[in-house]
Amino acid sequence: MINQLISLSPTVMPWILLIVGFAGLVKGADFFVDGAASFDRKLGISAAIVGLTIVAMGTSAPEAAVSITAGVQAKFFGVTGAADMAVGNILGSNLFNLLFILGICMMIKPIPTSLCSLKRDFPWAIGSTILFIPMIMDGKLSLVEGIILVTLFVSYIGWMVYQSIKNREKVEDETKLMPISKSLLLLGVGLAMIILGGQFVVNSSVAIAEAFGMDSTLIGLTICAIGTSLPELVTSVVASRKGESELAVGNVIGSNIFNLLFILGTTVTISPITVNPDMMIDTIFLLVATAAMMLFSFTKMQCSRIEGIITFTAYIGYTVYIIFRAYALI
Repeated sequence: MINQLISLSPTVMPWILLIVGFAGLVKGADFFVDGAASFDRKLGISAAIVGLTIVAMGTSAPEAAVSITAGVQAKFFGVTGAADMAVGNILGSNLFNLLFILGICMMIKPIPTSLCSLKRDFPWAIGSTILFIPMIMDGKLSLVEGIILVTLFVSYIGWMVYQSIKNREKVEDETKLMPISKSLLLLGVGLAMIILGGQFVVNSSVAIAEAFGMDSTLIGLTICAIGTSLPELVTSVVASRKGESELAVGNVIGSNIFNLLFILGTTVTISPITVNPDMMIDTIFLLVATAAMMLFSFTKMQCSRIEGIITFTAYIGYTVYIIFRAYALI
């Protein structure tokens, strides 16, 4: 439907849909954060747990749609390049989440961290990335490896549920919170607006890029990866501005784990794929970036604005690198 709208006026319509998409993302994220923040307090669940599960999986819906669809196209329709797009979308989205999104949030306001988060969340993110490295050393991802990734994700969710039950928080004044029904309504409406807004932005951005003659591979590495991460960007920035910093960090780390274990695992289970050798460099860079973010979190138990500038700059450097790589300039 979106592509049909674009075809009505290839010159003007993409720009209109881009603006509409951004508006949907911003307002949808506002609804989503308010609903999630009230929901977790009403049930006595920490904001970090909600960010790592409900919010992370919700805002990762665009990555799931792009990557799983790519797996289906590669398996049943023989679409060439679909597999590379699936892996590139996940790795690119994870790097965007970690360096760009958290970098922006840290520059807006220093993000406090907790020992609980450092012991629970980052090890899962680092461990899943380390596990991914030997999986792609042979240049392919098999059905068995896909099942392993999905199984680990199920274990991760089980661990999160156990932690939320074990560490249930007491709500001081429930009268100040909105009813659960209203929280769920805001979550649902916000998520729908985020997903639809993300689709508008991605499709219109691709149309604009193609109109300017950008390489299709570069579009996948940049616009698709960044575009599908826009829900995480808007949700995390809104959460940070509202003082829900734990929700912002949990959203990013949870999304990265969800992307690598569940989305990529499901994609590979549908269709075993061949991996571009360049993906090894991207995976190692993701591992180093995750470890660096964990190190930043240990310093004074918060991520500072200076560290935000460092991570943001690192992402700009990475983007320049993949542009040069795409055009075989390095």
